[in-house]
Amino acid sequence: MNDRSRLNLIVVQIFIASLMVALVGRLFYLQIADGPRYREAALNIQSRDIVTPANRGVIVDDLGTPIAINRAGLVVTVDRSIIDKTPDKGLSILQKVASVLGLNYNDVYIRTRLCPELPKGDRAGCWNGTRYQPIPVTKEATQDQALNIMEHSDLFPGVNAEPISIRNYPSLEGENAAHVLGYVGPVTEADMNNSVGKNYFRNELIGKSGLEYQYDSYLRGTAGIKTVIVDRKEAITQQSRDTKPIPGDNLILNINAKLQAAVEKELYASILRGRSLGHRADSGAAIVLDVKTGAVLAMASYPTYDPNIWENGITVTQAKNLYSEKSAVPALSRAIQGAFAPASTFKVISTAAAVRAGYSTDASYSCPASVQIGNREFKNFDSKSAGRIPLKTAIAISCDSLWYQIAYDEWVRDGGLRPKSNANDYFFTTAKGFGLGKKTGIDLPSEISGRLPDRQWKLDWYAQNKDFYCNYKYRAKKTQLTQLLIEIARENCIDGDKVRAGDAVNFSIGQGDTLMTPLQLAATYSAIANGGTLYQPQIAKAIVKSDGTLVKKFEPIINGKIPVDKKTIDFLHSALRAVVTSGTGAGSFAGLPVAVSGKTGTAQVFGKNWDGTSKADTSWFASFAPSEKPQYAVVMVVSQGGFGASTSGVGVRKIYEAIFGTNGQKSVMPMGIPSTIPNIDVTKFGALKNAVKP
Repeated sequence: MNDRSRLNLIVVQIFIASLMVALVGRLFYLQIADGPRYREAALNIQSRDIVTPANRGVIVDDLGTPIAINRAGLVVTVDRSIIDKTPDKGLSILQKVASVLGLNYNDVYIRTRLCPELPKGDRAGCWNGTRYQPIPVTKEATQDQALNIMEHSDLFPGVNAEPISIRNYPSLEGENAAHVLGYVGPVTEADMNNSVGKNYFRNELIGKSGLEYQYDSYLRGTAGIKTVIVDRKEAITQQSRDTKPIPGDNLILNINAKLQAAVEKELYASILRGRSLGHRADSGAAIVLDVKTGAVLAMASYPTYDPNIWENGITVTQAKNLYSEKSAVPALSRAIQGAFAPASTFKVISTAAAVRAGYSTDASYSCPASVQIGNREFKNFDSKSAGRIPLKTAIAISCDSLWYQIAYDEWVRDGGLRPKSNANDYFFTTAKGFGLGKKTGIDLPSEISGRLPDRQWKLDWYAQNKDFYCNYKYRAKKTQLTQLLIEIARENCIDGDKVRAGDAVNFSIGQGDTLMTPLQLAATYSAIANGGTLYQPQIAKAIVKSDGTLVKKFEPIINGKIPVDKKTIDFLHSALRAVVTSGTGAGSFAGLPVAVSGKTGTAQVFGKNWDGTSKADTSWFASFAPSEKPQYAVVMVVSQGGFGASTSGVGVRKIYEAIFGTNGQKSVMPMGIPSTIPNIDVTKFGALKNAVKP
């Protein structure tokens, strides 16, 4: 053998030896070093978890009246992993199911489709889980329907019927509260992917919106788990654990069910009133707060929907209607997600800003028919002049031109279009101190922050829209190229990043780009009523276990102090009372024995009309009562509802009549606002049809 062959042999021997060492080392690692982990994995492959969801905690009002409960029902489910194997992919089975249950076949089909299987515009009511979970078709099956399916199982492969606990909102006092309560739904893939620390199981129901979502970790409880070991034939060989489900905790609210029902009733009546006056009145909201704590006593939104549609099985028509603009988007909570120009209700903030700028509440001011600002004439309401009047009278009659002049003068002092580096910006900074442009922090998901159109907002807005306005010829639709819009585009391209005189003037009367939610305005008037404390609105009062043990009591949370001194607050109390006794709200509150202080607001929203006119008015009334010792703040808004006094003002009056039991009405809160935590009487729940006791 020559040297070259010998060298090749040595190389091959070394390679084989290295390979053997590597294989032995890997075998040692798998069997010895990492053996326990693989043995556990192998055991897990053979284990099966049988999950029993916990009974969800109930939700009650401030007196213990049940608002959300659990009741017994019969669920019919479809197993896609079975029916998909049939020749027609289960379509004939679904047709039979629809026939037996008396449902629309299209609804049954949509409910059993995975959302990604459908076009994006047709996913309303689809299944967000996997095809390996039993998919509920209905939870309202009758015993006869369930027996029909079970007795003819050969005709319904993959279809099952069994008892189930259904989340139910009984509306015992006539309340709806759909936007407050929210709803529950099955765990989806997205939920599983974002379930860090939440321990979701696929057959559980979890909160999807509203209070059901906000307090899901308390309400859901702990599921029971039985873990069994099976052989390859799926026969159980042993049981490794068996934990019983622990019921969820119960949620007690600050909301009073009777008051909630009354507020919803009066909001709807105000919508109809606005329509009867010739306005579209398409939506609105009404809120009642405890001014001393920030507790939310009632919160209504219109249009609304039946909160039970989710658990009964939402139809395609219902799902589309919830988000339809033609139906005014019933799924949207106007109280915390509706952004409206606050109009003259904003003048309480402007008053505080003027005082900070050095203007006296004891002085008199000119209220002309109009004020010329640059090349534009800003008119007073109805173009009327009131002459020189005290500031208190100006607020009572809602003079606009007074604020035009003050706001313009302050804008000039701050440098106008060339602002000083240390501009005072009294109007912007005061509004910020009232919480404008910031969420109130209410214990509900999806609250919006409104809009504070200050200098920073203008810069951000300009950066986002400069390209459109400077290139409007290429960016805008032909229908948008009117002379007015072309001029607006030209102005915005040149100095859209600056606070212009018109911006400052409009801001002072709650118009222009200024937007507030009804809840923000309610918090503002609560702060004025209580002497200056801005509370975080709170719906939850306490959380208790099923045996009554207190888990958590929610104490009032202070968001801050409004930038107003005591003298100015006293002045505002007097001026707001004058609005109701001799000003724009006098007609709506005449004869009411309870002293109310408040402010009307009529916001002109251009381009939002419905009948071809140039504008549509948003109707506001913001208030507190009793005037001497305020306890309640009540705010109502009706979009496209007309004048503040005639539409919303009358509605607020009716709410106070319900609270105090005046003008022949029986008070919905005869004992006032309860400070104690009620005992939850489970015997009440037993009296409800098919209720499942907590």
